[in-house]
Amino acid sequence: MKYAIYGAGSLGTVMGAYLTKAGVDIELVNRNEAHVKALNEKGASVSGTVNMNVPVHAILPDQMKGPYDVIFLMTKQLENKKTCAFLKPLLGPDGVIVTLQNGIPEPGIAEIVGKGHVIGCVVEWGATMTGPGTVRLTSIPDSLSFHMGRMEGITDEQFRRVQALLENMCPVQIENNLLGARWSKLLINATFSGLGTAVGGLFGDVSEGKELKPLAVRCMKECIDAGHAAGAVFAPVQGKDITKLFYYRTNFKKKFAELILPIAMKKHRAIEPSMLQDLKRGKPCEIDAINGIVCETGRRYGVPTPVNDRIVQVVKKIQNGELKAEPGNIEAFRDLL
Repeated sequence: MKYAIYGAGSLGTVMGAYLTKAGVDIELVNRNEAHVKALNEKGASVSGTVNMNVPVHAILPDQMKGPYDVIFLMTKQLENKKTCAFLKPLLGPDGVIVTLQNGIPEPGIAEIVGKGHVIGCVVEWGATMTGPGTVRLTSIPDSLSFHMGRMEGITDEQFRRVQALLENMCPVQIENNLLGARWSKLLINATFSGLGTAVGGLFGDVSEGKELKPLAVRCMKECIDAGHAAGAVFAPVQGKDITKLFYYRTNFKKKFAELILPIAMKKHRAIEPSMLQDLKRGKPCEIDAINGIVCETGRRYGVPTPVNDRIVQVVKKIQNGELKAEPGNIEAFRDLL
């Protein structure tokens, strides 16, 4: 069996370290030559909520040689068409691409590689790249999990193979409701990554900030309304029904949602939004594939999404150099508070 993590950045390096440490022979693929060199020479160094250094095998994309049985896709969605066209001929006859990306990427990937070659997986933890070959795990170890679901045409054997690989790192929740799991993760990313990026903060800044908490809860409500309009049934997140916890129709329930928000995000408060990490490196971010999906769905079904609309506007201004990612950007949301 041959396995690879394509786009082994912050999350992929952590996952590669865990799997390699467990005895899995897996290639960590990245376009950053300095990162690949450091991984091969010094190993994958993971700090933060855990501390370990694991010798790993890292390569550049043009060094990949198929056929691969499993390719974990951990790049941003911005170049999915190009990336999946590159990966398709490297897959074995029963090979699968397991997308661990944000948003709802499976349908687009399936159009390129075929439904019998795509498995969706939601990542319930975060990490930050701190330098070539070094990353910081920002979620508490006992909170790590994957939520995995299959596309039409995936066999039990393919599915179990991927599940067994991922369980070398942390528990895997099997999702019969993959769309619901995707919408639940989209809600988390739109709220904490979207708002966090807009104000240059961590997940904890969003969940604990006096002015950000009301915006966060409104953002969640918009996501739930849009998802429900699109026919999604939100899946539990690590055993918790987020619609029961955070959806509201009365001011009392809204205040309750704001009150429990810091408690719900306690184990993930140190996560730095991946979009913010991209902007700090001068790279375009995935705002259109996260908050943009909520806005697009809202427009399609007539659901207002003013907080998500504003997040997209602010983040794009940061990306274009018109604003800095800083706390003062809360003023751009003042009329929505």
